[in-house]
Amino acid sequence: MKGVSKSVLAFLFLFGLILTACAPPEESSSEGANQGNKDHSDVTLTIATVNNPDMKSMQDLTSEFTDKTGIKVKYVVLPENELRKKVTEDVALGAGKFDIATIGTYDAPIWAKNKWLISLDDYFDKMSDEEKSNYDLDDIFAPIKNALSYNDHLYALPFYGESSMLYYNKDIMKAAGVSMPLHPTWQQVADAAVKIKEKTGKTGIVLRGLPGWGEMMAPLDTVINAFGGKWYDENWKAQLTNPQTEKAVQFYVDLLHKAGESGATSTGYTEALTLMSQGKAGMWYDATAGAGNLNDKDNSNIVGKVGYAYAPTADKKNTGWLYAWSLGIEKSSKHKAAAFKFLTWATSKDYVKLVGDKKGWVVAPPGTRKSTYENPDYKKAAPFADIVRDSLEHADYDHPTIDPVPYKGVQYVEIPEFSGLGTEVSQQIASAISGDKSVKSALAASQKLAEQAAEKGGYKK
Repeated sequence: MKGVSKSVLAFLFLFGLILTACAPPEESSSEGANQGNKDHSDVTLTIATVNNPDMKSMQDLTSEFTDKTGIKVKYVVLPENELRKKVTEDVALGAGKFDIATIGTYDAPIWAKNKWLISLDDYFDKMSDEEKSNYDLDDIFAPIKNALSYNDHLYALPFYGESSMLYYNKDIMKAAGVSMPLHPTWQQVADAAVKIKEKTGKTGIVLRGLPGWGEMMAPLDTVINAFGGKWYDENWKAQLTNPQTEKAVQFYVDLLHKAGESGATSTGYTEALTLMSQGKAGMWYDATAGAGNLNDKDNSNIVGKVGYAYAPTADKKNTGWLYAWSLGIEKSSKHKAAAFKFLTWATSKDYVKLVGDKKGWVVAPPGTRKSTYENPDYKKAAPFADIVRDSLEHADYDHPTIDPVPYKGVQYVEIPEFSGLGTEVSQQIASAISGDKSVKSALAASQKLAEQAAEKGGYKK
């Protein structure tokens, strides 16, 4: 997830408000629905997306959608950080470069509030009973559907959902003489990681260190929550220098120094997945979405060697995050009806089955539909399925910390300012990981940034 600077964000949000006031009326729901039966052979949709394995599968299979509908699709594939920057600029300025944006649970309610996305409700209402039944909106996990809604209106559909979990290489663990319980603590994980490094010379654990609110800060925020830390107290006073937060960040940085991968500040999700799948690390803590990729024989060297555990804990016992990469239709799209067709194709039960049949059930889109976890083919191919479903259904999205806080979001703070704030704080912590400054000085600078964000956002009373 490179972040947008505060000055750019301020401009974008101000400009977005101006555009909202001046924007022409959205196409009516009846118009959009009637267009659903039109010939779309002259339509080319442009989709901004990330370069991870699940989205690559979508690109590979899009010809099936084009053959079925006549709608052509062009993908603009960007690294996670760059995607957020480009798409935020596009929707805020109303440029219309993209018809469909790949966004997350963090973005959806904020963008909906700014009227950068269209509500999908009218399009669903105009579906026939058979189309509604085939899509089966109630089959999508409720926590994810709720996180993609604003004022009880749905603004995006989840392509895949995720919580977080710990992966470990059984062979490397055995060689190091260590084991891992199903519900580990962070101290147990750290002890095992150090022993792996000492006994085998391999990386003990891979953790993201790449700056970005959705890169490094995603796993690190769950560690902060686990240790009893938080971003703000109930009065929106920043808490990045409180003892619990400092202890958590120091733990994370020390663990990387003692047993983590070299060049950690260049390791994001994709790089971490590669290290683990190549058998170069004993453990990896990250998104549950990586489970299928680690078991994909075409892309992993450790198929059959992977063990799974719940997100590690400390003082807080429920620490797994909740997120969904999702597809939303930009307000400025000129092809909304065609875009809705694509959304409901790429997030449907039929698409899940298509991936299972063509790519293998182990890499079918996870974390979105209850029916996937009831499918015998998926359950047979995915030994991690029960942990993932349980983690998703019990993610503590509304109460992420031990103490009461005024925000939602496990691995982020659900306010518009967090995309810039989280990235700037991650850059401070990256300096501590690289040894350029101490954790204490990095958090002192981060505290000031958090206080400024709360004041400028009008949250602090």
